[in-house]
Amino acid sequence: MKHLSIQIKLIIIMSTLILGTICIMLIANIGFLSRFYTISKVNSLGNCYDQVNAIYNEVASTGNENMELGETQSLNLERLSANGNMNLYVFKLYTEESLSFFGINLTTKLNIRFPKYYTDLEVKEVNSCIQRYIADTEEENREKEQSEYIKNEKNYSIYRVYNERIQSYYIELFGVLDDESYIYIRTNFESMKESVNISNRFLIYVGTLVLTVVIFIMWIVGRGFTQPILELANIAKRMSNLDFTARYTGTSQDEIGELGGSINHLAEQLERNIQELKIANNELKLDIENKIQIDEMRKEFLSNVSHELKTPIALIQGYAEGLLDNISEDKESRDFYCEVIVDEANKMNKMVKKLLSLNQIEFGGNQVSIEHFDITAVIRSVISSTEILAEQKEAKIIFPQKEPVYVWADEYLIEEVVMNYISNALNHVDGAKEIYVKILQREDVARICVFNTGECIPEDDIEKIWIKFYKVDKARTREYGGSGIGLSIVSAIMAAHNRACGVVNRENGVEFWFEVDTKNE
Repeated sequence: MKHLSIQIKLIIIMSTLILGTICIMLIANIGFLSRFYTISKVNSLGNCYDQVNAIYNEVASTGNENMELGETQSLNLERLSANGNMNLYVFKLYTEESLSFFGINLTTKLNIRFPKYYTDLEVKEVNSCIQRYIADTEEENREKEQSEYIKNEKNYSIYRVYNERIQSYYIELFGVLDDESYIYIRTNFESMKESVNISNRFLIYVGTLVLTVVIFIMWIVGRGFTQPILELANIAKRMSNLDFTARYTGTSQDEIGELGGSINHLAEQLERNIQELKIANNELKLDIENKIQIDEMRKEFLSNVSHELKTPIALIQGYAEGLLDNISEDKESRDFYCEVIVDEANKMNKMVKKLLSLNQIEFGGNQVSIEHFDITAVIRSVISSTEILAEQKEAKIIFPQKEPVYVWADEYLIEEVVMNYISNALNHVDGAKEIYVKILQREDVARICVFNTGECIPEDDIEKIWIKFYKVDKARTREYGGSGIGLSIVSAIMAAHNRACGVVNRENGVEFWFEVDTKNE
């Protein structure tokens, strides 16, 4: 039964037990019921003798000389005979003298006292009894009728007798009562075999019915046992696959219900632990990625700063050495050398200031101060400060907004964003050389857009322009002295405000945008 289910095992075990019980009962019936029945009948016959003897003693105590039974006493004897399935006879024997040609003969006479009414066949049976147990041919008759001695008491003996004429066994009691009457009790023993056969058939029929019912019941009960176990096995299998959402739904309060509750608790605990491990693992990954990113940024920063400072330092050093060596003696040339040195020094100063500003914003050194101000006025102020540069570029800045738009933000930092966007637009404007600035109000935010005509940004570079020192066209950046830090500052400022910024390629140019709150939340 290694590969059988518990349900089938229960059915097999219970069926085997029932079949074994039925077989034991059949063997007991066949082997021991006859003996038990014989003992029971012997005891019944003995009890019957005692009761008959008591009844006749009661009659004798009344002083009845004829020893005739009363109506009640006769009825009691009839009940004993009928209820015990026995033939009961009480009789007396007496002898009479008779004359013959050869002398005097003694003749035995029979007087049946019970039953009161009897047939010739019953007289014949009593006479046969007399011949078996009283006559001189007792041993011979016993052997002939296959009589078997069973029990012997003081006043009676019990035998099992086989009647060849009827071909049936009887149990017989023959004895003498206290009033010297003879008693003969006979009960059929052959019916016992029929009773055993009937009992065995009954056991087989009932056993088959019980076995069928038990198999059906055990199938239902076994299913009730195995269904929760299969459910628990399925839950355990899902848990082994790291699926901790499965729960045992049984409501029983037995051992299986307790096991199901324990598995549910285990699943919940494992789910929490796995979630905590995942969170810790994600945080560790982020820490590692941040560390790698910071390290890469540090290396890139040093490389970019070194690269950006190398050219102006080389120029300053070269022109300074030229001045020291008096390469050019005229005043105009020396002034040019000095202008170059001052210009490159100013570029380095601006770049360093931007780097310091970006560093303060990124690492929280420059705290955001939220104010309520008119961004329209800020944009006009920036446009006014860049008019000279726009004229030099022959560019036109268009800002149609007239009404004030009040926003909540850090005015100084937002002005820096607008300045970077407009400066970037002036440095890259081309074609029609037009720059459009507009304010779009959307629910609780205002979007400021700065568009310039010219070439679009390549799609591969559009996400990289916010990285420090990244330049799409390095040669052109060098022309206007760009350092690649301006858009990084914009990104850092907007991140400090928890607001978005971005860039979109249009059909004939590029549009940069950023958003600020119009409500103080």
